[in-house]
Amino acid sequence: MKFTLSWLKDHLETDASVNEIAEVLTDLGLEVEEISNPAARLSEFTIGKVLKAEQHPDADRLRVCQVLTDAGETQIICGAPNAREGITVVIAKPGVYVPGIDTTIGVGKIRGIESHGMMCSEREMELSEEHDGIIELPSGEVGDRFTDWLAENDPAKIDPVIEIAITPNRPDALGVRGIALDLAARGLGEMKPAPQAHIEGQFPCPIDVTIDEDTRQDGCHVFAGRLIRNVKNGPSPQWLQDRLRAIGLRPISVLVDVTNFFTFDRNRPLHVFDADKVKGNLRVHRAEGGETLAGLDEKTYTFSAGQVVISDDDSIESIGGIMGGLPTGVTSDTTNVFLEAAVWDHIQIAHTGRALKINSDARYRNERGIDPAFNMEGHELATQMILDLCGGEASSVVVAGEVPDVSRAYKLEPARVQSLVGMDIPENVQRQTLTRLGFRLEGNMAHVPSWRPDVQGSADLVEEVARIASLTKLQGKPMPRAQAGVPRQILSPIQKREQIARRTCAALGYNECVTYSFIDKASATLFGGGGDETMLANPISSEMSHMRPALLPGLLQAAARNQARGVMDMALFEVGHAFHGGEPEEQHLAVTGILVGRTGPKDVHGMSRSVDLFDAKADAEAVLGAIGAPAKVQILRGAREWWHPGRHGQVSLGPKKVLGIYGELHPKVLREMDVKGPVVGFTLWPAEVPLPRKSGASRGAMQASDLQAVERDFAFVVDADVEALTLVNAAAGADKVLIGDVRVFDEFIGGALGEGKKSLAITVRLQPTDTTLKDADIEAVSQKIVEKVTKATGGVLRG
Repeated sequence: MKFTLSWLKDHLETDASVNEIAEVLTDLGLEVEEISNPAARLSEFTIGKVLKAEQHPDADRLRVCQVLTDAGETQIICGAPNAREGITVVIAKPGVYVPGIDTTIGVGKIRGIESHGMMCSEREMELSEEHDGIIELPSGEVGDRFTDWLAENDPAKIDPVIEIAITPNRPDALGVRGIALDLAARGLGEMKPAPQAHIEGQFPCPIDVTIDEDTRQDGCHVFAGRLIRNVKNGPSPQWLQDRLRAIGLRPISVLVDVTNFFTFDRNRPLHVFDADKVKGNLRVHRAEGGETLAGLDEKTYTFSAGQVVISDDDSIESIGGIMGGLPTGVTSDTTNVFLEAAVWDHIQIAHTGRALKINSDARYRNERGIDPAFNMEGHELATQMILDLCGGEASSVVVAGEVPDVSRAYKLEPARVQSLVGMDIPENVQRQTLTRLGFRLEGNMAHVPSWRPDVQGSADLVEEVARIASLTKLQGKPMPRAQAGVPRQILSPIQKREQIARRTCAALGYNECVTYSFIDKASATLFGGGGDETMLANPISSEMSHMRPALLPGLLQAAARNQARGVMDMALFEVGHAFHGGEPEEQHLAVTGILVGRTGPKDVHGMSRSVDLFDAKADAEAVLGAIGAPAKVQILRGAREWWHPGRHGQVSLGPKKVLGIYGELHPKVLREMDVKGPVVGFTLWPAEVPLPRKSGASRGAMQASDLQAVERDFAFVVDADVEALTLVNAAAGADKVLIGDVRVFDEFIGGALGEGKKSLAITVRLQPTDTTLKDADIEAVSQKIVEKVTKATGGVLRG
């Protein structure tokens, strides 16, 4: 929304500067996007006088002029036909930027003769399109600033233009008077009385208007018009042309310019038909589909069924509330016009405008909502302006439909300003604010003005009061504590674990990724998803069609993108939710990390190596320890198919209580995801870690035994396909209280063992807590270990 300072002052009596107005507008919620001040860009131009003008010796169309400036007499070469002795001109001295030609003037030679400046035309200074010659001023003293001369003689040319951003809920600010009302309510001036007009019809209107029944409810509420005959259409007066040009509109003719003026002045779109081209009466109705119309923009539009149009007895003549038709548009030959003002359904306008891809000022305002109560008043004011500028006489007004009743009132509760906004504003100030904004107060009931469709409840009254008082005055105050002392922890245990897991992964050297929760079907299928229950109804793209069943696909896609750019070694992690169904409760929190490539860059010591599952295991155990998982866990097999079948482990508290998985990713999955291996990783589920029995913040005393630990070594001969993990788990389960640790320290294959056999040697650490172990106790535990291992693996103790 653009307007000039002088236009604003037509409605607001104020002495405020442009900068003060801009600051207040932004504070009121009408954000200023740009201020265009012509005086600023023309400030360096000065007035000079041509003392002598002679023909250039080497150019027929150039003249060598001696010009008196504030710096003395100087020589300027000029090609304008009106350059002559005695005229007062506008000078751009060397170093001055000329906006119309985007050039900074310098000292130069033209056909061998030096020129020290430039005498300017209006187009070169972006004052108008006039460029037939240089500016000739009727008055002015040599050396005076040209902007001072304009301010005194032609102020419209340096009128500052303000552009503001309008939010969809403030259609009232699409008119200059609506903006002025906000400024006046803030106290930046006083509103001037709104102009009034009432035109008595001199004859019955020969054109009648009707609205079809199926269009009245949600198409066009009211349609008013009148004939104005014997008008004289031509160029608009200079003040109107200057005002429209300043906001970026091209003056067309006085009849069209009047409608454009009211569109911006009072947010009242209007339309004029050439009455002599209208055949019969006008009818507002819905299109049947397939009809066409050439619009005023000279484009042909084809209508769909249900779109609201205006037709005469012969054909469609206008797109209701959006754009008029070219066949009945006014021209310089128009002498009789039909002036129309209507209130349209804003949803219908939006649908039709989008379907036809028309962006007009009328559509922009009608789809946001105009003041329905101003419809007839606006029609009268426009009629008066047409009569004043074009002459003629007006008929009586014809009206179809009824102006919609938008009256409503809400209770003003002064105390809610404190509870909702946190500002202490006296009740009398609140009432005065609402009154200045156009609300009518009856007791504690505030009647909303018809031009404010955004006010829909008592909370909106509070917002208006706070907005005018300025939210910049709101002072921050600490919230009172619910209880004395140290406040309770806000985060839930799972949220705390999520936070700790994220920080631990980062401390281990991983880089955090935040990937989309949506992935493509092929990737989802690789990781156990891709079903209809997790498919999106309206996906952004085919690559985001399903909810992710795990975090691994997103991390692998990130790894593939990095590898494609030459980054081959990386450590990535993500903490987030994965989805095993389509319902809100069918999601689970996961912590996933991957290691890709090598442990580090190559060096002379040969320390760099390919990552392996033990790297992933160490990191998984570190994260589990940080979030409070028990130290004693079981490592089992049985992970899903995207893990390598022989190079993974499930961290479990039992067959059904899985805390996480670590290991190497299956090569088949890596090929499908276009990732160059090896890749190892882990996935942990913080919610599966048992909560501590005590919720206190303090830690219990460390349980350290003062008794001597005992280690015993065992070597078992087992089948070659028996996993070491199976043997370790069996040995650890022989006595869960006494056995503190079991680890493999040797593997032997071949020799005297024979084909299909191997020897696994383990160390078992026994840690007593009550009494020192005796030989009999150690032998009893050893016998249990042998029995457990034999039962679990079929192996025998090596002799």
